[in-house]
Amino acid sequence: MSIALHHHNSLLTSCKTLRALTQIHASFIKSCLDTDSYFTGKLILQCSISIPGALPYARRLLLSYPRPDAFMFNTLVRGYSQSDNPQSSISVFVEMMRKARIFPDSFSFAFVIKAAASFGSLGTGFQLHCQALKHGLGSHMFVATTLIGLYGECGCVEFARKVFDEMPKRNLVAWNAVVTACFRGNDVAGAEEIFGEMSVRDQMSWNVMLAGYTKAGEVESAKRLFSDMPSKDDVSWSTMIVGFAHNGSFHEAFSCFRELLRAEMRPNEVSLSGVLSACSQSGAFEFGKALHGFVDKAGYSWIVSVNNALIDMYSRCGDVSLARLVFESMPEKKSIVSWTSMIAGLAMYGHGEEAIRLFNEMTESSVTPDKISFVSLLYACSHAGLIREGEDYFSKMKRVYNIKPEIEHYGCMVDLYGRSGKLQKAYSFICQMPVPPTAVVWRTLLGACSSHGDTELAEEVKHKLNELDPNNPGDLVLLSNVYATSGKWKDVASIRKSMIVNKIKKVTGWSLVEVDKAMYKFTAGEKKKGRIITEAHEKLKEIILRLKDEAGYAPEVANALYDIEEEEKEDQVSKHSEKLALAFALARFRQGASIRIVKNLRICRDCHAVMKLTSRVYGVEIVVRDRSRFHSFKDGSCSCRDYW
Repeated sequence: MSIALHHHNSLLTSCKTLRALTQIHASFIKSCLDTDSYFTGKLILQCSISIPGALPYARRLLLSYPRPDAFMFNTLVRGYSQSDNPQSSISVFVEMMRKARIFPDSFSFAFVIKAAASFGSLGTGFQLHCQALKHGLGSHMFVATTLIGLYGECGCVEFARKVFDEMPKRNLVAWNAVVTACFRGNDVAGAEEIFGEMSVRDQMSWNVMLAGYTKAGEVESAKRLFSDMPSKDDVSWSTMIVGFAHNGSFHEAFSCFRELLRAEMRPNEVSLSGVLSACSQSGAFEFGKALHGFVDKAGYSWIVSVNNALIDMYSRCGDVSLARLVFESMPEKKSIVSWTSMIAGLAMYGHGEEAIRLFNEMTESSVTPDKISFVSLLYACSHAGLIREGEDYFSKMKRVYNIKPEIEHYGCMVDLYGRSGKLQKAYSFICQMPVPPTAVVWRTLLGACSSHGDTELAEEVKHKLNELDPNNPGDLVLLSNVYATSGKWKDVASIRKSMIVNKIKKVTGWSLVEVDKAMYKFTAGEKKKGRIITEAHEKLKEIILRLKDEAGYAPEVANALYDIEEEEKEDQVSKHSEKLALAFALARFRQGASIRIVKNLRICRDCHAVMKLTSRVYGVEIVVRDRSRFHSFKDGSCSCRDYW
């Protein structure tokens, strides 16, 4: 290769932007290199693989070249298969066969089948499989392995195993692919059978099994396998930590992370994000703060995903000011996830106007909002009662940003109207939706009917829910509460009787509280067994008596059973899990600390009143995260301003 050609080749290899590439292309034309298949192929390769947003340019290059070869077509098919628009791989593959009359090779099929797997098109996969067989490549190791991945992605384990069984020669990649396919199709037993047949296993084989078990919720099987592994790499550790967090085994996620450090392994961004996620979900604020210190000390604070996890952790653990501090201190450019996480954090606290300011700041920073950003923003408007602003941004997402609203956005609008008491407007909005309303959308309105005591509309909404999800216990409880608030005790009794007859059980309420960096779980109506629960019950008795004496507390028992004595009603509401968590935390209270509680259900009115009064009488700050938002209680008032 001459010096001039070598210079052009070096320029092309080092090119990182589309603008620079067009300049190099222009120099090729001047040097008459644009007709050279080698340099045209290199141009297409650079556009397809290395330069963001350059695929359309690569396609124009291919179409304008008089004699494109298989390499050029394969490169473009590969580029589209790895892009956000994998469907275009199919059209390029079809052009290759029909217009250029070039026979596809094993690379062509591997890339285009991978594209079909990316957008989960089983029909396209079948057609490509037939074409591969027609060209004698159906059992080619490279092609067959990609076919196994396709069928696994589409949940067709039987087809994946058939392709695997018909392979004349199998390598470890094919074995690992079929195990993955079994897990994708929820065939755990099949995955175990194939794993047991493997005569040779590499690290990937063990990690595939670990990931499969954790995603299938088979935590105990994952723990046994992890213990039996001949060696563990950073993927093994991060898989276990993320798996524990995903399956709600938060204590084990923390223990696994500590074990990783004891094994002198260096955590990666996945394991750090995983353990921070466990803190977020469980409300383990103190452990999360300790992890933040580790992140700074160990030099991970430059990683965007770890900062995003810290923002989420602080937001969901009840300290949005620390979340904001992390957000403002991020050394690298903030991603759309960073902005959205911070907006969502503000939304959970009802800081709607601040969330709107941050959203506007994001758009001014040339970061384009996505559909998740709008879910967070509409959620913020809903929880702050900003009706006009919510309507305005819902309109803007279609008009300005060309984002088609999805069911989550419609649900936010129903919540916006429902929370503010505009129940008929919410109902009309649902009826006019261009997409069929889901049970979640109707349930949102039913919850609003329960809060505002609209019995007539609640009955109509429950009728709609009967068509979609007839035996959901939460819906029956909400309707029962509407009847109880309205004094319709016969209807309450009827619902509760039908739940008993049909063996429909209420979702049990539970609460988590962190005391001295340890997490404690309390369940509604928990019997006095064990030292911790006994301690909680004894302290709760003291709290209730003191609140009655010093603050005039009177239990709100409107939703308790109507046919029992008043004293029993009081006893019933006093056993709610968040009250037990509060009592235990107060029993072990350290001066100057805050009490942080996570609850799986919506906090009831009586518990809300108890938290407010306790914050004043005991002079303590209490933060409660229920299933929809945060409540920060201080000096007898709540951050939600009783709007929840």
